[in-house]
Amino acid sequence: MSDELPKGWTEITLQDAGAWRSGGTPSRQRKEFFGKGVPWVKSGDLPDGPILKTQEEITKLGLENSAAKLMPAGTISMALYGATIGKLGLMTFPAATNQACANVIPDTRLVEPQFLFNYLFSERRNFIEQGQGGAQPNISQEIVRSHPFPLAPLAEQRRIVAKLERLLGQVDACQQRLEKLPMLLKRFRQSVLAAACSGRLTADWREENDCTEDADELLNRMKLERRERWAIENGNRKYREADPVADEDLPTVPETWRWTNFDHCAWEITVGHVGPMKDRYVEKGVTFLRCQNVRPLKFDTDGLVHIPADFHKQLSKSELLGGEILVVRSGANTGDCCVFPRSLGAANCSDLVITRPLSGLSSEYGALYVNSPAGQALLTLHQTGIAQPHFNIGAMRVKAFPLPPLAEQQEIVRRVAGLFALADQLEMRLAQARGQVAKLTPALLARAFAGQLVPQNPKDEPASALLERIKVRA
Repeated sequence: MSDELPKGWTEITLQDAGAWRSGGTPSRQRKEFFGKGVPWVKSGDLPDGPILKTQEEITKLGLENSAAKLMPAGTISMALYGATIGKLGLMTFPAATNQACANVIPDTRLVEPQFLFNYLFSERRNFIEQGQGGAQPNISQEIVRSHPFPLAPLAEQRRIVAKLERLLGQVDACQQRLEKLPMLLKRFRQSVLAAACSGRLTADWREENDCTEDADELLNRMKLERRERWAIENGNRKYREADPVADEDLPTVPETWRWTNFDHCAWEITVGHVGPMKDRYVEKGVTFLRCQNVRPLKFDTDGLVHIPADFHKQLSKSELLGGEILVVRSGANTGDCCVFPRSLGAANCSDLVITRPLSGLSSEYGALYVNSPAGQALLTLHQTGIAQPHFNIGAMRVKAFPLPPLAEQQEIVRRVAGLFALADQLEMRLAQARGQVAKLTPALLARAFAGQLVPQNPKDEPASALLERIKVRA
């Protein structure tokens, strides 16, 4: 490193940058060792910045009867192992630490504490890569202490610290703004769905297009179609009338729309296979969907499995051919809804509510409503269970939703797709921006410790001269 150092810099080891101390833990069997008295820093308290508080304190008696040591404000602590390995903290008050922390009290005659902190932060990956152990690597304090440290003139250190503070503050502000964008995009999508399923999204379309078949006519047509399909599927069995629309406090919809429910708009609402499946899967066969494959308005192919063709035939009631509205009926993502793609051919499923829509209901529009804020709120009302939420066929049948004319349903689907595509593009740009911003801090630190971040002043006392002066005085 020495050959590459800027003029006036010199190389020492971290051992020479200050006094190193270990920590300790008082016996948990002695209650009198814990309580108000001495702030006690554990590796989980290290915030990669100033330490402003600790989760626990130990008493003076606990300090005296353990390996813990009281260290002054300005001490830098580093996590040596565990989930927080490599994390840092700069004490803003006197404190002790546990044994998971290595601590250095900077020699302020030689080094600015924040300059040392920034260097340790920049070298974190190097320390972790030198860690010992497998699943739980740990950093040896001896390795850290023997690590080279590029020492700049003290005045230049202060200029570097000031410049980094300003630039890294700007990076942090940028990161915080980027962190807010995913929630804004989520709200945007929810707002689009709310506008779509209330008629606001297509208000201009209704003004410009004559309605050739309003929702009343559409419902009457589907009523006849539902009877015809019943006869095909059920023969001479007694026809089951559609459940009435739940008498709920439903908001006003456009004049050509009507409140209805899925039972009026589907020729069948059923459920996927319920029962053990672990021993039924095969490497090749009929595609089989599970809850994890149904996401809000998205069919997720990750984790698709297959079942034998003969078993698929046994599960004829849950056969999927494309265009079905699928809703997760239980578990953590209860209520997630998507349309089964028409391009995938025959498939089957488990633990999903399957709605087979009549020709007057766009599958995509039905899924839009189920995923909308209003649809999810109604679904929650019909859920049972707390630890394991559950949504059944009966609830899907009576689930009220606003039905536009078919042409308007198709226009709604088209407009939502366009707006969601825009949100998808913004998410891609956000991911790129996050990646670029994530590179800024390492790049700034690299420039700082290569002497390229601030101008050098030939009047600054060289670091080597400062070292010699300190040795003479010692």
